[in-house]
Amino acid sequence: MRIPFSFLSSLFVSLVLSAHHAQAADALDMLEKANEAASRLNYTGTYFYHHGEHTEVLRVSHRADKRGEMHKIEVLDGPHREFIRINDEVYCHMADGKTVRIDKNAVQRFFPAVVPDDTVNLARYYIPKLGGTDKVAGRECQVIILEPRDQFRYTHMLWLDRQTMLPLKTRTVDNHGAPVSMFVFSEIEIGRRPDKAIFDVRMAGKRIQAASLSSNTQDSGGWNVSPPPGYSSVLEAMRPMPGKKSPVLHRVYSDGMSNLSVFIEPIVEGVSSLEGLSTENAINIYSRRMAGHKVTSMGEVPAAALLETANSVQKK
Repeated sequence: MRIPFSFLSSLFVSLVLSAHHAQAADALDMLEKANEAASRLNYTGTYFYHHGEHTEVLRVSHRADKRGEMHKIEVLDGPHREFIRINDEVYCHMADGKTVRIDKNAVQRFFPAVVPDDTVNLARYYIPKLGGTDKVAGRECQVIILEPRDQFRYTHMLWLDRQTMLPLKTRTVDNHGAPVSMFVFSEIEIGRRPDKAIFDVRMAGKRIQAASLSSNTQDSGGWNVSPPPGYSSVLEAMRPMPGKKSPVLHRVYSDGMSNLSVFIEPIVEGVSSLEGLSTENAINIYSRRMAGHKVTSMGEVPAAALLETANSVQKK
């Protein structure tokens, strides 16, 4: 009996689609485990952050116990800074000795805690795939690839430690395959609990300076902003900025993997500023004038996402 070619063709397509669905499910399952690993494991390591032409060296310490999480990031080159997160409280020790408390409403995620809690929602805006295997810091890793479903996102690649599922490397590439940014461990120790003393916020005798002001002002709620699909608001605040006489409205939008910021400020006559598209290191920037205000959107995202967001801004 001859089997019609159309039937064989349909069967082949069905098998391919089933394989893709199974691979996507496996990738999402691994990402969920990666999210859990970053919060529940104890680890200490040194990693590099490459963005544009710049490279930073940082050290991370993470402690998890029955009281929650402690996470510390030390910048090892340039002016010394430390970021410390004790559960939901985030502080930054500046090189000048000041201690800054980061806005509680901000979603502060420090590498390797880069996978969002809602991994299922990622599949609406990214195509999850299993990549190959590779070694990072001497450990075997499974590569996960998140390909964008539209022009508003870049491709994200994650190297997950096969033994623990902890992310050991991430790479963001643009729509032409060029690197945008990368985090990668050079060395890491997993399993040993860091000493609690290293997470001391050292508040004695220090004045806390808030990183942002209250958002309960007329200016903060006086604007409509419509970012691309999938980008949700994670922060809104009136923020003091260097060289600015008055606070600037700052909003942050995220899809879980990609983040973009919007700044809205009154135009000061006689002060020139750039307009249109530009790039600084790995960050794209777009600025325009609107109703006597300057609107600026920026982030490690495609220009299309910035244009869509900034051009949507309207005064209520």
